Amino acid sequence: MSTETEKAKPAKPRKLSSIQKWDIETDVAIVGFGAAGACSAIEAAEAGADVTIFELASSSGGSTALSSAEIYMGGGTRVQKACGIEDDKEDMFKFLMMCGGKQADEAKVRAYCDGSVDHFNWLVAHGMPYKDSLYNHRAIMALTDDCLLYTGNEKAWPFKDNAKPSPRGHNLQVEGDNGGPLFTKIITEQVEKLGVKVHYEARALTLITDDHGEVCGLIVRIDQQEKTVRARQGVILCAGGFIMNKDMLKKYAPGIVDNETPIGNPGDMGSGILMGLGVGAAAINMNEFFISLPFYPPAQTTFGIFVNNQGQRFINEDCYHGRVGWHAFQQPGNRIYLILPVDDFKAPDYLFADICGTGETVEELEAEIDVPKGMLEHTIAYYNEHAKNGEDPLFHKSAEWLRPLEGALVALDCSYGRGAFWPCFTLGGLDTLPTGEVKTPEGDVIPGLYAAGRTACGIPRTGAGYGSGMSVGDASFFGRMAGKSVAARGKA
Repeated sequence: MSTETEKAKPAKPRKLSSIQKWDIETDVAIVGFGAAGACSAIEAAEAGADVTIFELASSSGGSTALSSAEIYMGGGTRVQKACGIEDDKEDMFKFLMMCGGKQADEAKVRAYCDGSVDHFNWLVAHGMPYKDSLYNHRAIMALTDDCLLYTGNEKAWPFKDNAKPSPRGHNLQVEGDNGGPLFTKIITEQVEKLGVKVHYEARALTLITDDHGEVCGLIVRIDQQEKTVRARQGVILCAGGFIMNKDMLKKYAPGIVDNETPIGNPGDMGSGILMGLGVGAAAINMNEFFISLPFYPPAQTTFGIFVNNQGQRFINEDCYHGRVGWHAFQQPGNRIYLILPVDDFKAPDYLFADICGTGETVEELEAEIDVPKGMLEHTIAYYNEHAKNGEDPLFHKSAEWLRPLEGALVALDCSYGRGAFWPCFTLGGLDTLPTGEVKTPEGDVIPGLYAAGRTACGIPRTGAGYGSGMSVGDASFFGRMAGKSVAARGKA
């Protein structure tokens, strides 16, 4: 047991000189048992390291278990080839670099794309079932057991003009929204098969460092007692993001501190990030987040248009629901409306937005919603004039989703905080190399410290470029890289 009486805090590390004995010893200590923690454990254990996982919850899975567990992979996977999809890793690279915008980490994106086919094969070798089939529908997820689907902005402007579109979302062979539980079951069995030791209901409290700043262990609370853990080769932080920590949101991402539908598990309190900060790590991209307006399926809602409280369009509606949500969140005022023809109307499956207006004419509809007189009429007239010719000069919506808005119309109130579903999670975290090594603000590596998953800042950098499968893909891939790195450190 730790000899210090002061209560352990994540951002206040313990000094090695204060530790009189070790309660637990291991080569590699991993904090968190989601996709990142599990994949890092497998790689480290297969490389011969003695591995121990400390998981806050009473079971494995983390936020991955709550997800669909789609994984973003491309460059010519077995499934892509079987479905006749020709995907080049350079197109995947250009697309993901564009998704990250100015925040994109070129080294990570390059490593991810170059290693994507191998990552698919690694997952298959470790028991993940993928059906050689294409789900060729506009949907958030495949509720069939089909595998391959478009899960981002690949076919939407401006992305389609810079990289050849290809479907890269890989859905496990399971029907319904059950990918997360299946992924967790399989990956947990793989961890257990390798003899990795797992402590559940074990809260990691803070790191232990020596006089040179090297991380050599951590303090955990097990059975209400603080235990000292020696990590001979290193500690990997895979403790999730900070969407559940209101104080951290207020400090780093105040725009979403009042979000009513945070996506994550109760352990997403940012403890891993705080532990890294405590030993001098850099945290980057902390103001960025994923936020969504899941207005499809049904796919036909894409024929509608989104307008702000000025009655103006602001996005091409054929892009990914997360990009729509991100741009909608940036709009001035406090109203977002989805305008659809009554004859085509079918309530979106996940949006839960109320009907706030109807009208036999645009003028009648405009009178029922909160926009300046004449603005919506102008917006729809301009849209219809070009849509009938398959054109969208303002936002370049694809011709297949262009249809004049004619006849009776309906408006859905998609405004933030007024009942519509706006799921959200954080994208910031510790600054790491593709190897998982954690960096200081000066770019130096902190010896013995690694991070992956949402504790690290990975491939997804902004909600404007996010696509389904990027988080589990990032967590599983860079979890593996961290596991390999820490195992190799022990052999040096």
